[in-house]
Amino acid sequence: MEVPVHGTPDYRSLGRSLSNWGRWGDDDERGTLNLLTPERRAQAGRLIRTGHVFDASLPLHEAGPQPTDGQRSNPIHTMTKLPNSDPSPSGFHYFDDALFLHLQGATQIDTLAHVAYDGLLYNGLPIGDITAEGAQRLGATNIGVSLTGRGVLLDIARLRGRPRLSPTEEITCDDLDAAEEAAGVRVGSGDMLLIRTGWLSVFTQEADRATFFASEPGLGLGTARWLKDRDVAFVAADNWGVEVSPTLEGIDMPLHCVLVRDMGMPLGEMFDLETIAAHAAETGRYEFHLSTPAMNIPGAVGSPATPVVTF
Repeated sequence: MEVPVHGTPDYRSLGRSLSNWGRWGDDDERGTLNLLTPERRAQAGRLIRTGHVFDASLPLHEAGPQPTDGQRSNPIHTMTKLPNSDPSPSGFHYFDDALFLHLQGATQIDTLAHVAYDGLLYNGLPIGDITAEGAQRLGATNIGVSLTGRGVLLDIARLRGRPRLSPTEEITCDDLDAAEEAAGVRVGSGDMLLIRTGWLSVFTQEADRATFFASEPGLGLGTARWLKDRDVAFVAADNWGVEVSPTLEGIDMPLHCVLVRDMGMPLGEMFDLETIAAHAAETGRYEFHLSTPAMNIPGAVGSPATPVVTF
């Protein structure tokens, strides 16, 4: 019997109760992306009113958030053709470059191939589907351009009257309800939810990678039921792992286990929400059009992302 986490049921029993396995068929590899229907995308397009657009991604460069002693490294951008090369006889000159990166090193998406427990991935697929060649199923190509629709920002840091939440500070269902009320929105089926904790500022403002990755405020395990009740399609946050970490009981990423593996929900991490939150607070608009496609990388279990918010 698992020890309850933050007063909620153990993640295995919670995951069983919230499971979407078989909901969209035994062969489904898209999970909650099935909730992003063409009709809902068309409705989301009508949220574009002023045309103000914001990029919620971190720059892809060597000064990124990854610590030097981590399992992932920051991107390396290098020029492969410079002006010291000879032009063509007609005078034509071109320049080229390359980028080497870990796919989950900065603003990124966790695919359904990213998380497993007890030997199984989403929809009961075996972890043997992850090979040296990559994910045979559930990978980034199943996301593609699907992550387009109505986005909703719930600004928990603003709700609590602070620039950012404290390390290991848990966000509860009551917090999500209160943030909805403060914003004058209601999260519904097929929505793409952005959670602002302010935690990314530990890196972006203070350049403190060690503190940023040592812990994080975030969603508590109990919010999984809230997300299922609302039929949310996608959740992203401005921390490195969406959920509060570490848990009081030291269980590794229990909310990831429930959301990704049991509910089939891809997650977004290290979204930079500061300018979006400032604009939302100024205008009183916390719903918008959001597009955050995954790169078309066959076999990838994660993908860099450039989330685009348009008001």
